[in-house]
Amino acid sequence: MTSEGVERRLAAVLAADVAGYSLLMGADEVGTLAALKAHRREIADPTIAAHRGRIFKTTGDGMLVESRASSKQ
Repeated sequence: MTSEGVERRLAAVLAADVAGYSLLMGADEVGTLAALKAHRREIADPTIAAHRGRIFKTTGDGMLVESRASSKQ
């Protein structure tokens, strides 16, 4: 082993989607998309950034998010 140590990464992964999304889209597509974008902009994005996370995949109403913490030992 080198004298530099070992880098370890802890990661938390979040998988989320909107309950009833298809029903909401069927009732009001424009309003549902506007609400989804507003919630992401106002709630999800700042929370993810505060935890040094990143969205690595979105699928319509869903997203996969990773948050990492690094430490050298």
